[in-house]
Amino acid sequence: MTLVIMAAGMGSRYGGIKQIDPMGPNKEILLDYSVYDAVKAGFDKLVFIIRRDIEAAFRQSIGDKFNGKISINYAFQELDNLPAGFTAPPEREKPWGTAHAILSCKNLISEPFIVINADDFYGFTAYQEAAKGLEKLNSNRLEGFLIGYMLRNTLSPHGTVSRGVCESSNGYLHKITERLQIRCNANGTIEYLENEKIQPLSGQELVSMNFWGFTPELFEALEEGFIQFLSQYSRELKSEYLIPSVVDKLIS
Repeated sequence: MTLVIMAAGMGSRYGGIKQIDPMGPNKEILLDYSVYDAVKAGFDKLVFIIRRDIEAAFRQSIGDKFNGKISINYAFQELDNLPAGFTAPPEREKPWGTAHAILSCKNLISEPFIVINADDFYGFTAYQEAAKGLEKLNSNRLEGFLIGYMLRNTLSPHGTVSRGVCESSNGYLHKITERLQIRCNANGTIEYLENEKIQPLSGQELVSMNFWGFTPELFEALEEGFIQFLSQYSRELKSEYLIPSVVDKLIS
């Protein structure tokens, strides 16, 4: 079973490479907890998606410590890794988003896999459920699943967050909508900003924390969608090709 970890984020809001900052009692980083829980749940292959410029520091601080515990592979999300006929604007600095990150490991994966953020803590139960989910996927079809979380449990007291808010019934995801600048006020009410207007949320909504399971058929869909995305947004400096948007489009 394969675990893909997206660790190529710039850390621009955080002010550093947060993926390799120690925070546990024995200088553990968040990734240590993710890999530990995944191995405990039976995962035996690991793919790190990183940037070339942090490769040496990442291998030394993170990758090397897992040698002998799980098979380790590296994929590189590069700004200029684009389909033929497209080039990145010279002023652009950030990569192209989470869907582009997953696409970068296409040549390393031929089996169902899960993908997570490097800088979120998911809990052991999530990996147990993901292992069960992978067993149910048909590798010859485009199938997938999402490990969802209650919105209220994913908010920060230190600012706003963005979340993919889900609409589902009977275990099936029908729609996922990216909501920006979600915050919890001092009185406990939750709201987000849309078109410069404050909109309410209950806090009970199911949201995505980017814990996905997919079959390798996803890569073909990502390639097709990326060409469409670039045709429309390639000249924008901060446009992002995001996996929740891709999934929502595939569902539609």
